[in-house]
Amino acid sequence: MKFTEEQLQNEELRLLEKLEAAGWSAADVKVIAPLTLEINQLKKEQDAIILAHSYQTPDIVYGVADFIGDSYGLSIAAKSTKASKIIFCSVHFMAETAKLLNPEKEVLVPSVAGCSLAESITPEDIKELRKQHPNAGVVCYVNTTAATKAECDSSCTSSNVMKVIEGMPQDEIIFVPDEFMAKNVQPLTDKKIIGWQGRCIVHEEFSPETVDEVREMYPGVKILAHTECSPAVIEKVDMAGGTKDMIEYIDNSKDEQFMLVTECGMVDRMKVEKPEKKMVGSCAMCPFMKKIMLKDVLQSLKEPREDQKVNIPADIANKARANLEKMIELTEK
Repeated sequence: MKFTEEQLQNEELRLLEKLEAAGWSAADVKVIAPLTLEINQLKKEQDAIILAHSYQTPDIVYGVADFIGDSYGLSIAAKSTKASKIIFCSVHFMAETAKLLNPEKEVLVPSVAGCSLAESITPEDIKELRKQHPNAGVVCYVNTTAATKAECDSSCTSSNVMKVIEGMPQDEIIFVPDEFMAKNVQPLTDKKIIGWQGRCIVHEEFSPETVDEVREMYPGVKILAHTECSPAVIEKVDMAGGTKDMIEYIDNSKDEQFMLVTECGMVDRMKVEKPEKKMVGSCAMCPFMKKIMLKDVLQSLKEPREDQKVNIPADIANKARANLEKMIELTEK
């Protein structure tokens, strides 16, 4: 697909306006402008939308994405559109959630990427846990595969985890797979939480010493941590929650300096979207989320491979969809 010099220059200006705050130069955007132009043209022709998780790179988030957010929020956004095709720039389990909530739509992932949390537990593990704790309800973090969701009673997100747990009728809750989130939730409920040993390889990197060092370097800084971090980190920060919670906290705060104890993509987002706020300290990069590149998005639109197409067997899809519906029911209640 060929574009005029004027089209390319306009695209470069559009990209630079957003990406400059994230450290991109005019030379950088000149390289990707032909790709973003072609991707945006093809998605119009194919009645497609592109969803990008907040942990994706800025060129995807601000170059081609129609919606940006967390996995569950993006799946709901996809459900509200009339587009017939969804390109989900994320790890694979997130695209599965989009397919479960939009079964009539074609869902594609540009690059088939895993997740340390989703891969830490299997449906067989859930069955064994049920045998060991027959009176417990089973809640799985949304960061799980469709096959795992199918064996659980309800999913939850980092934002609605307490509503789901308190809404379950059982006094014991098997919470999988995030070990740290289970430990962070336990002090907030009278129910007994039975955890698992899964961890996010991004959030387990952070230590309480890092929090102390940042506070010393930046007096008055507000430190926000994802609840996938260890309890030792969580007890030292100003707010713990998911990506949506972090954005809302920053929006409502009069403070100017923040450290986000989470994946680097969120820091890039805040640099672009909240230029009046200063992001300090360090972040950690997810190798799975960063696996997707613009060339992969383009390829999935032009000639999608079979492994890029998200298809879930009907028996698994029906049970996993019921799991998500239970989460919605408990959250709304």
